[in-house]
Amino acid sequence: MAFDGITISGLTRELNDTLSGGRISKIAQPEPDELLLTIKTFQGQYRLVLSVNASLPLAYLTEQNKPSPVTAPNFCMLLRKHIQNGRILSVTQPGLERVIHIQIEHMDELGDLCQKTLVIELMGKYSNIIFLKDDNTIIDSIKHISGMVSSVREVLPGREYFLPVTQAKEDPLTFDIAAKLGGLLKTRPMPAYKAIYSGFTGISPVMAQELCCQAGIDADFPANVLSEEQTDALAECFQRMITQIKEGRYTPLIVYQAGVPKEYFVLPCTLYSEQAQKKYDSISTLLQDYYGEKNAADRIRQRSADLRRIVQTALERNVKKYDLQMTQIKDTEKREKYRVYGELITAYGYSVPEGSKSFRALNYYTNEEITIPLNPDIPVMDNAKKYFEKYAKMKRTYEALTELTAQGKAEIDYLQSVSAALDMAQCEADLSQIREELLLTGHIRKSKERTKKQPKTVNKPWHYVSGDGYDIFVGKNNLQNDQLTFKEAQGNDWWFHAKNCPGSHVVVKTNGETLLPDRTFEEAARLAAYYSKNRDQDKVEIDYIQKKHVKKPNGAKPGFVVYYTNYSMVVGTDISGIRQE
Repeated sequence: MAFDGITISGLTRELNDTLSGGRISKIAQPEPDELLLTIKTFQGQYRLVLSVNASLPLAYLTEQNKPSPVTAPNFCMLLRKHIQNGRILSVTQPGLERVIHIQIEHMDELGDLCQKTLVIELMGKYSNIIFLKDDNTIIDSIKHISGMVSSVREVLPGREYFLPVTQAKEDPLTFDIAAKLGGLLKTRPMPAYKAIYSGFTGISPVMAQELCCQAGIDADFPANVLSEEQTDALAECFQRMITQIKEGRYTPLIVYQAGVPKEYFVLPCTLYSEQAQKKYDSISTLLQDYYGEKNAADRIRQRSADLRRIVQTALERNVKKYDLQMTQIKDTEKREKYRVYGELITAYGYSVPEGSKSFRALNYYTNEEITIPLNPDIPVMDNAKKYFEKYAKMKRTYEALTELTAQGKAEIDYLQSVSAALDMAQCEADLSQIREELLLTGHIRKSKERTKKQPKTVNKPWHYVSGDGYDIFVGKNNLQNDQLTFKEAQGNDWWFHAKNCPGSHVVVKTNGETLLPDRTFEEAARLAAYYSKNRDQDKVEIDYIQKKHVKKPNGAKPGFVVYYTNYSMVVGTDISGIRQE
């Protein structure tokens, strides 16, 4: 969900309840486009982050401090001069705009009480923090916007502040939804959810889809042809949402998909009711966790870009080579036909006139008559020799390609397993170990820098505990899979892996027990499903077997094993209820 007006309405209410009456004890500007205010209240001390980064504008309460530059920027010094030790009167939001107003009372140079307003506009690339006098005159802003940059509004000291006009959008807090929603939708020949978010301020596309879902309407259905019953249902859901906003009944939650935050909501969510959800008491905590986890995942993906490029390039090359070899193998399927032609010419060719272009003979393998093409320019028996030569060449090609394709398939499977490990990587140590693996397998060339004394990567498998108290270990990459399966697991421990799919080795420690509870088997299988290439599927087939039956062929790639008898089960990929140590 975007950081829309509904999210800001909930955040504003939370900030107002928490910070009203508090005093601003510290003001810092850790980034050129970010403020960190330390506020002391009767309940304790809070830190308020106000970020107007163009790509990710945010505001939230946090317990974490951030280092600030030695010399404070001018805007920070200005705020310290005016509002340090000032008292926060209120935190409000105009309508459902993506704007926060912080009213601050402070003493001026003469000791008189006066008020200032800190305006935080959270509007994507137009985000800004603007400091105002009580008559709405701009004192300064964290970003200066001149007339050369914007013809709509200048944001410069001395200019009058006004909120940019939202064209052709209604304020849902004051709009008569029951009476006028149908008329508004009739004028918009576009998908219903788009008509909602483009017609009202503060509503994101995801929230518009949520409203359609609650009303039982296809979000992509044209708004201007909705029936009266559909419009009434949508108006009822819309009005219920507005009532929840006005009454402050927020229910913050994050929706997870494959263990990664997918969306967040501050109002009840039915759009992703089947996905794993985590509920929060605080919108600030939700925002910090959501964007923190998203940023961490994005950062790991960025730092693994070079490894992904190496793996993907090698994978594409090997797939192309494998497809070509398989085509060549298919071409050798007719080798037996040439052998039969040679034998039949040898058996019956004495009766064929020289210069014949073909002759018919009985194929004694199938008891069918076939026509055998001949080259009339050479003796008949030489045709048999030519066919035998073709057969021998194709046979040699087939045998060589059979070995090459087996090697190629093993290499493709291996590279796909590395790609899956990169998808599961969660920290720098995970990436370092995958890099070590690619060095060992020759996919990354050793440079002088790398051959110098490099600290060995310390990285352990994921450790879970089943609901029955059994330890479950999950390998993060192929090197860990080998270590876990063949060095740490005992013979009677249970081993799990996604069937015919790259993924982690999962080992359940039995502690010498012969029987384990069914719940432990199911939880281990779900971990194997989740930590596999098929983690996005609803159901995944899992093979499981005692570790003593798992073997590693000589010369096999890291992580590659074989087993010949196993059990199987089909499970989901939700691991939210399994405790991780």
